[in-house]
Amino acid sequence: MPQTPRIGIVGGSGLYDMAELTDREERTVTTPFGDPSAPYVLATLRGRRVAFLARHGRGHRLLPTELNFRANIFGFKLLGVEWILSASAVGSLREDYKPLDIVIPTQFFDRTRGRISTFFGDGLVAHVAFAHPVCTLLGGIAADAGQRAGATVHRGGTYVCMEGPQFSTVAESNFYRASGFDIIGMTNLQEAKLAREAEICYATIALVTDYDCWHPDHDSVTVEMIVANLLQNAQTAQQIIANAVERLPIERTCECGRALATAIITRPEAIPAATRERLRPLIAKYIS
Repeated sequence: MPQTPRIGIVGGSGLYDMAELTDREERTVTTPFGDPSAPYVLATLRGRRVAFLARHGRGHRLLPTELNFRANIFGFKLLGVEWILSASAVGSLREDYKPLDIVIPTQFFDRTRGRISTFFGDGLVAHVAFAHPVCTLLGGIAADAGQRAGATVHRGGTYVCMEGPQFSTVAESNFYRASGFDIIGMTNLQEAKLAREAEICYATIALVTDYDCWHPDHDSVTVEMIVANLLQNAQTAQQIIANAVERLPIERTCECGRALATAIITRPEAIPAATRERLRPLIAKYIS
């Protein structure tokens, strides 16, 4: 019987595949929320079975705003994933977070507009705790894995999630710096929220590509600049992910796996049958 891929990997800009993946099998997953960005690649990495998803689709076809975050995370849940390592390109808002550095943020700040970032609604209300949006256990493993790979790793910090697809104005970039944010990206907050609702541990491996536009030497961020650093970061990212996967899975002593235990507020008898069925993979252990 095939092994369940308990570890999920989300490949962001520049990380569309991993050379170490073996015994590959493509799996197309249908979810109640539509299609994920691409078929999942079920494969073996350092002796562990993983599920890899290219966040922006094959050929990088999807804008951050176009991503079906719900389908992506729900698909991982259907596959049996309990841990998600998300690799993402980010801009730095600090002088000491240099291009090619790695950041494992512990906080997020939302500057997106109208993105759907919950599985709930349609007659079922749930409010998960999200004060600490990154799994402490998984974040620590990712940071240790980065150091083992020889990368310059920064533990902690706040990732401000902007709408995009345009990069920041100088005024916006300076505002984010004055607000105390550390890195900026366009995708990870919704993934983190949905992973928490799905009771999946989540951590971001943020790959610094540029200084955003606040820096006098980087006042015009270009795709060419970012892609050049992405390509240089790609090998490091793969090594970090592989090193982290080597330590997983471990016993989940964090709260991530019990996030819905006290979150569902709707009375069971009031939940519409269609909603109950759609969310069964998430709520079955709490609502029979």
